[in-house]
Amino acid sequence: MDTNVEDIKASSGIGSVLNYLSLVKFAHTIFAMPFALIGFFYGLKKINYELDRPWWLLFILVILCMVFARSAAMAFNRWLDAEYDAINPRTVIREIPGRIISKKNAMIFVVFNCVAFLITTYFINQLCFILAPVALFVILFYSYTKRFTPLCHLVLGLGLSLAPIGAYIAVTGQFALVPVLFSLSVLFWVSGFDIIYALQDEAFDKANNLYSIPSLVGTKKALRVSEYLHFLSAAAVIIAGITGGFSFWYWTGVTVFSFFLFYQHTLITPKDLSKVNKAFFSSNGIASVVFGVLVLIDIFLKV
Repeated sequence: MDTNVEDIKASSGIGSVLNYLSLVKFAHTIFAMPFALIGFFYGLKKINYELDRPWWLLFILVILCMVFARSAAMAFNRWLDAEYDAINPRTVIREIPGRIISKKNAMIFVVFNCVAFLITTYFINQLCFILAPVALFVILFYSYTKRFTPLCHLVLGLGLSLAPIGAYIAVTGQFALVPVLFSLSVLFWVSGFDIIYALQDEAFDKANNLYSIPSLVGTKKALRVSEYLHFLSAAAVIIAGITGGFSFWYWTGVTVFSFFLFYQHTLITPKDLSKVNKAFFSSNGIASVVFGVLVLIDIFLKV
């Protein structure tokens, strides 16, 4: 008897794991992860690797925090928006409306990741543990914002912006200006490209009384707002570079990051949104990874 690939996946549990990874768009972790690594290793360099445990153990805990927090936020968003997703042609194939994952199991997944996140922060340091509920509130609250404010994009940006400052606090146990500037850059960057992504649902949002910048001001003005936010994002990394005394590799990273920030705006016009996904994932993914690698090189080479 022949056994097809789907049967193998189902029987081994691989299919279920892949479904949950798809539910939370795990590949999109690429956006904030490089900034978290920057915050982490910048913090290590600041304290000269003087920790009460092996640095790699703390590193694993920080990565786990990111994975748990982001998984909780994305799954909660899918759980809360399931009814809208079911009537939106663009999202009807998502896991919950497509009946691949039930709402009950999605919520169980959310609770598991929230608890795992809190437990992990407990083993990092006291400040991280104290701030953990605040971080959870921000990233979960975002899912409600599209119901009452077009500033929902900024709330999403705020949630992801916690990555660099959170990683820095995990290492040092305190705040500092440079990682805060990195966080501001993430806030403006993510808000800007989320506005671009939301262009796809402008008509749907208007028809269903949902709020977004595109549904409020239209495609042309929304693209202009996105450009302004990306300008602020580039400005934040420039100020961080000056404040932190970074050198050649950092500024090369800033150049690449800024280029892709504004390159994505050449891919989209008010009359042609066909390249939204290319602008959203490819351009921003490359910008984040290349910037992260070059900044880490600069950090490691700094005496």
